Amino acid sequence: MSKVKGQNYMHGAAILAVGVVIMKILGFIYKIPLGNILGDEGFSMFTSAYNIYYVFFTLATAGLPVALSRLVAEADANGRAKQEEKTFRVALLTFFVIGTVFALILYLFPNWLADNYLENPDAAPSIRAMAPSILLVCLVSAYRGYCQGNGNMLPTTVDEVLEVLFKVISGLILAAVIMNMGLGKPAASAGAIFGVSIGSVVSLGYMIIYKRRNYDVLSAPYTGGRAPNDISEDDDEVDDALTIVRKILTIGIPIAFGACIMALLNSVDSKLCMNRLQSAAGFSYLEAKVLYGVYGKAQTLFNLPAAFITPLTIAIVPAISGAIARGNRGEAMKTAEDSMRISAAIALPMGVGLAVLSYPIMNILYPNSNEAGPGLLSIMGVASFFVCLVLMENAILQASGKEKLTMVTLISGGLIKIIVNWFLVAQRPINIYGAPVGTLVSYFFMAALDFVFMCVTLREKPRALRVFAGPLGASLLMGASAWAIYGLAGRFIGTGSYFGMLLSMALAIAVAVVVYAVSVIAMRVITKEDMSLIPGGAKVAKILHMR
Repeated sequence: MSKVKGQNYMHGAAILAVGVVIMKILGFIYKIPLGNILGDEGFSMFTSAYNIYYVFFTLATAGLPVALSRLVAEADANGRAKQEEKTFRVALLTFFVIGTVFALILYLFPNWLADNYLENPDAAPSIRAMAPSILLVCLVSAYRGYCQGNGNMLPTTVDEVLEVLFKVISGLILAAVIMNMGLGKPAASAGAIFGVSIGSVVSLGYMIIYKRRNYDVLSAPYTGGRAPNDISEDDDEVDDALTIVRKILTIGIPIAFGACIMALLNSVDSKLCMNRLQSAAGFSYLEAKVLYGVYGKAQTLFNLPAAFITPLTIAIVPAISGAIARGNRGEAMKTAEDSMRISAAIALPMGVGLAVLSYPIMNILYPNSNEAGPGLLSIMGVASFFVCLVLMENAILQASGKEKLTMVTLISGGLIKIIVNWFLVAQRPINIYGAPVGTLVSYFFMAALDFVFMCVTLREKPRALRVFAGPLGASLLMGASAWAIYGLAGRFIGTGSYFGMLLSMALAIAVAVVVYAVSVIAMRVITKEDMSLIPGGAKVAKILHMR
């Protein structure tokens, strides 16, 4: 059996993006009904537990799969098939050990974490329910990193969809059944979260089967465009296990540590908000849980743009690393610049849309929630663009071997967020609104610092005007049209009823999509060359007369 052929980075990103669309639809099916099942109070337990789980999840999976993907891509570019396979086996064992340690911490110390770290004791059952999933996800991430390093994004997409599908089905069923049994919201939240473990079991099973069926890599190694007789004898040499572990950790630890800062920030955010709302702003424990719960609902929507950028960040790491390994730095920088432009074209309109239509979005998706919701989402919509920009800039720096700089950026931004939140959330008139303001300020700073690092350390500097001018102009036109249409539709249809608000918002979104599509083509934000890199894109570009 020959080695499965990978895709170009845009083709791979497109495959991953399709998966994201499916997963987000499933995610709404999961979190929106779940938020209504658990209520603001119950959802605060779910959000708090998920935030602390995400710290361990990030430590275990953020840096190491990227390191694995990069090492596999470099070996693949040089035709070292045996090196690829051994790197995977060593990584799998490493991920197993890390996952086991973290799973035991979550399982054995949930009460301590909930009481002392989150200041939300009711979240303890949910923390324990997540323990099995952290080990399973670690193992899955090794398989995904291997496939991504070979430029093959298809198994990751199918695997993620399967994982989310089974998480949604099992999580909602468990939450509803537990609530109907009268066992309380802490138990219902834990039941919903246990669905993550069920989805992870299915995910791991799929990846094991896929690799065994499709990756007999030693029979047909990729030679990076060289003839077989041009490969040196060194290509058959394989690093020892300790050397591979050292390489994985050297690359992965700075990335994991930096990413963990942001995951840690989310859990600190939970503790800090709950603490400052009660001790400084004067809210009761119940009032604080409600405010933090509606903030968690807004975060679900705030994370949407980043979910569509993540596929592109995953796809460009092996693409840039492979180009650098072949000595083609011009190709690497072109990939980086094009990726930043495309990510801006995706993230900016989504962020503007969330900000402009925050009131109908929150009231339609989460009726009867706390009135702070729309204001929170409006601020977070603006912040979401800078989150996406930081994700892309970090991926470029990591793929270029500058992963330690991303750690500096994330630590600096994390400290800024904590400081801003500490002072603003404590002010009773501002209260929970201080949290998204802290997010906006911190990510703006990180995006600016990352861009400076890119300009200073990379041989070729990204052209900011080419990257951002078109997407920004098209997004502002789109935002203005959405705001105007919603206002006009509201006058004729009325937004006092749920149906009227829904119809007005749907009209505003439909017009905004058309305006943005016309704008990006007219301003050449997305070019014919970009479209040619995705399946069927050349035909679409021809129909739309793109240049």
